[in-house]
Amino acid sequence: MTAGATAKLPPGYRHGTHRPGSYADKLRNPPWLRRKRVILEPLSEEDWKVFKGDTVEILKGKDAGKQGLVSQVIRARHWILVKGLNVHYRCVGKTGNYPGIYVPSEAPLMLQQVTLIDPADRKPTEVEWRYTEEGERVRVSMRTGRIIPLPEFEHPDGIVPELWVDGPKDTSEDDAVAKTYKASLKTFEEEIMERMGIIETRRARKSFWY
Repeated sequence: MTAGATAKLPPGYRHGTHRPGSYADKLRNPPWLRRKRVILEPLSEEDWKVFKGDTVEILKGKDAGKQGLVSQVIRARHWILVKGLNVHYRCVGKTGNYPGIYVPSEAPLMLQQVTLIDPADRKPTEVEWRYTEEGERVRVSMRTGRIIPLPEFEHPDGIVPELWVDGPKDTSEDDAVAKTYKASLKTFEEEIMERMGIIETRRARKSFWY
């Protein structure tokens, strides 16, 4: 699958914590497996208020009252995964002679089980979408009226474009978009010979195919 391509999901596909089309997702969702459909209350994209990188507080469960950073959002299931919280342990690598090891893994929380944190006092708050005088759509705390900025967009590899700094071996944007090649009808060999001042004096021997 090429970069940026969207996996074609079968009818009744059940979303999980793994990206659709990935190897881990195919292991847990083979073609012959059909799970019971999960019915959720419809929530439009405009009403979604929690994004990856937000700081939230858990309202229910064993970690209720704790705050953490959202590491993953699965809108199809209304799931929120908080880094280091609501952790369960699973055994991996277990064989006949080896007992395996227990690996911690964050379990998903429902959207109703978390709430955003107000940056003014670091306390939980309800938010709503509003528009500024410039026409920008922002999230506003209903308790203090302060704007809760959206987190920086992050690529799957963890790079934030706005915070990226070019290194000594990185190609600058100006060099990448600069046009350094002028198209012509000559072959590559002819272009090299022209640049090096080589004049072709040889002539191909006549051949007769009849």
